[in-house]
Amino acid sequence: MSTSGRVVKRILVGRAMRSDRLSETLLPKRLALPVFASDALSSVAYAPDEILLTLGLAGGAMALTNSWKIGLAVAFVMAIVVMSYRQNVHAYPSGGGDYEVASVNIGPKAGLTVASALLVDYVLTVAVSVSSGVQNAAAALGFVRGHEAIVAVIIVVLLTAMNLRGVRESGSAFAIPTYLFMVAVIGMSAVGFWRSASGTLPAAESANLTLAPEPGYESLGSIAMAFLLLRAFSSGCAALTGVEAISNGVPAFQKPKSKNAATTLLLMGSIAITMLLSIIALSRLTNIHYAEDPATQLLRDGAPVGEEYVQDTVLGQLAKAVFDGFHPGVVFVSIVTGLILFLAANTAFNGFPVLGSILAKDGFLPRQLHNRGDRLAFSNGILILAGAACVLIVAYDAQVTKLIQLYIVGVFVSFTLSQIGMIRHWNRHLAVERNPEARSHMQRSRVINAIGATMSGTVLLVVLATKFLHGAGYAIAAMVVLFVVMLGIRRHYDRVRDELAVQEGDTRHQLLPSRVHAIVLISRIHKPALRALAYARATRPQILEAVTVNVEPEDTQALQEEWDRRDIPVPLKALDSPYREITRPVVDYVKSIRSGNPRDLVVVYIPQYVLGHWWEQLLHNQSALRLRSRLLFTPGVMVSSVPWQLEGSEVARERLDEERPVAGDVRRGDA
Repeated sequence: MSTSGRVVKRILVGRAMRSDRLSETLLPKRLALPVFASDALSSVAYAPDEILLTLGLAGGAMALTNSWKIGLAVAFVMAIVVMSYRQNVHAYPSGGGDYEVASVNIGPKAGLTVASALLVDYVLTVAVSVSSGVQNAAAALGFVRGHEAIVAVIIVVLLTAMNLRGVRESGSAFAIPTYLFMVAVIGMSAVGFWRSASGTLPAAESANLTLAPEPGYESLGSIAMAFLLLRAFSSGCAALTGVEAISNGVPAFQKPKSKNAATTLLLMGSIAITMLLSIIALSRLTNIHYAEDPATQLLRDGAPVGEEYVQDTVLGQLAKAVFDGFHPGVVFVSIVTGLILFLAANTAFNGFPVLGSILAKDGFLPRQLHNRGDRLAFSNGILILAGAACVLIVAYDAQVTKLIQLYIVGVFVSFTLSQIGMIRHWNRHLAVERNPEARSHMQRSRVINAIGATMSGTVLLVVLATKFLHGAGYAIAAMVVLFVVMLGIRRHYDRVRDELAVQEGDTRHQLLPSRVHAIVLISRIHKPALRALAYARATRPQILEAVTVNVEPEDTQALQEEWDRRDIPVPLKALDSPYREITRPVVDYVKSIRSGNPRDLVVVYIPQYVLGHWWEQLLHNQSALRLRSRLLFTPGVMVSSVPWQLEGSEVARERLDEERPVAGDVRRGDA
């Protein structure tokens, strides 16, 4: 990397950290809550919107009379899932989370199914959270409207830069906005309930409008009504996304890791449920009408409000009603809501790289994902997550209503398989445990996980039934593709491992070659060519020759004459090339040498320039690159690049800096 590149990297990422400082990156509970729970906490900013929007398809009366029932059902499921995951973090504190639980207790393919679902869900978490944050910001910042996708991509880039600096630094930066969001929502709810009790709570800005049902939803039968309620419930279950992130991130907690993770889970669940139910209750008290197509569904005096009507989010309408006459309160709620939705993506930025690292260690993903970057973060996973999320944001133009349809199916796949795995975990331990107190604890835990598996499985079936044709099918297809790709990667690594393994007593690969035939490729006589010749001679091969390809007879003749004039002590052979090729004649000649004696080793030395700028590479070394690529696939052939650093290259500059004496440096012979 060039000096300017290193400077930019240091500014964006920070100084590299030693591996033995990994313990300094561990998180206390006060930072772990905003780092791992921001996704689940922030979902209350859009989960109520999705519930009211779905119910609003059948008109305003449906939304007002059933929203609280859907909210209670979602809260109940969240409570069960949180209790279930508290068992997970105690039983499997290594950070594998759902993947490890399913792999150990059900089987590797079940674990891979969970991993595929979680990886897809993490990408969707970033896309949905950032897109929702941009839409909330557009309510207060008019210049954002119409440019949501571009702004969302910029936000993802900024989040990526923050996370590349390390988990602890990103947690410290994101803690304040997360806590401010909790204060804003809970404080707004408290004020709203107080004003409602005192009779001073005004109606929402949309309360004086009529919410008409969409065509086809005017009169619903009992089955259609039940299906709509189930669809609203599945949309509201978006509030559960991010619950699993803590079980994947247990290693990032300070000791005692499991206890701190379980406490953080309980705090997250309690706060999220409180905020979700408060928002839904206030939306009923203020008579909010929320439509999927406000221009046609919302009516004023019997006529559609038209395209000029701008529909604020549920939180935005609540803030304007609760803080009626106090505009700073409205601005505060709007700003912190936008921030928390942006930062909710940080949960995925912590979960995706850790899970990717574990999968890479197990051989299901490229091993580069297991490497830590300069700041001890899994940088490659962070970059892949950011790139995939940006593609989704651009493809769906940062529209939350479209993206949300792809959402949550993955997380409930992981919930369900994880809880089934935990049931089998407790069954296995109960079969050998004899201590009555321990058995009682295990049996209670098994009951909790059994309820969690039942609820998660039920929600998964509901999501599949209600959302498959609305976008969930695409998410499932992505999981299937990822599953197949990861199996293929594992098979590749297994095949390479088996082929490279040395069998006991097998000495064939330790036999010395019968002779070494060295070839130095020459295009013309210059410094790199002479250095390659010198290196080849220093290895003392049994046979050494220089080879050139006769493309232009005049140039070849001139080369041979200069070769003889310089009296170079290595024979020069010219290979004919009637079709003006360079690669094929050299490869054919090397193969002919090998065919004479398979135990011969052929070493091909290729002179190569080291250039100062990336764009200069386009002007040089293309023939050498093609030759190397072809020769590397030829058995019994070694390819050795002999570099020559041009003075403009970074390598040459660094070498000169190292060789240049500094002030006060007294060298032998200088005196």
